[in-house]
Amino acid sequence: MLIIPLWSARKTAASGFEGPIIWYSRSMARILLVEDDKDQATTIEEWLTAEHHNVVVSYDGEEGCYRVENDAFDVIVLDWDLPKMSGIEILKRYRLKKGSTPIIMLTGKGSINDRESGLDGGADDYLTKPFSLRELSARIRALMRRPSEVKSNVLIVGKLQLDPVKHRVTKAGEEVQLLPRDFALLEFLMRNVDVVFSTDALLQRVWEDDSDASSDALRTAIKRLRKKLDDGEDESKSVIENIPRVGYRMRL
Repeated sequence: MLIIPLWSARKTAASGFEGPIIWYSRSMARILLVEDDKDQATTIEEWLTAEHHNVVVSYDGEEGCYRVENDAFDVIVLDWDLPKMSGIEILKRYRLKKGSTPIIMLTGKGSINDRESGLDGGADDYLTKPFSLRELSARIRALMRRPSEVKSNVLIVGKLQLDPVKHRVTKAGEEVQLLPRDFALLEFLMRNVDVVFSTDALLQRVWEDDSDASSDALRTAIKRLRKKLDDGEDESKSVIENIPRVGYRMRL
């Protein structure tokens, strides 16, 4: 399959303008963005368009719901708080009608209960505002890599399956017991398969404001996961790959 070079943006000190960073994607996506903040919507639309995606924008829940139910998209990026109809209402209504397009929720609601509500309502992923546009792109790429027959919130990577709603992990059908932090780390990596994250990025996304966040805590959590999930002790074949001086990623 043809691999299309895509460019995303980075500010340069000389011009203050955005210069290219090269990414590679197997295909371009048709994306619906439902966001009532027009400045933020324009920023996201320009970013994704620069990556060669075809972006359709709706600015309120009513219009967004109509497009979700009557048009075809590869990925839907849906804000939680919308006028006329909330994002969570749109999500639940769409899933009740057996809609299966992957949906990323954008939300200022960062609590575990809110995240669980979104995932339980049928969201495939979520981003808490403010978020990095590069991370949004990575989440979209991860969803596009999913097999088309995957219709549920269950994350599948090789022999591993993770159900974020039931808080359950299995390996080759056998249940694996994980500590809450290790589960959260595994879930994050499985949502972003083949994307490399630095130690700092993982601490920010998984540990957040926890006072126990440290590089040692991350290494210890990864060591525990490898012990439970790997087939042997050879770290070069681990499901969680260490990229020297760069970070970690979940292998495809």
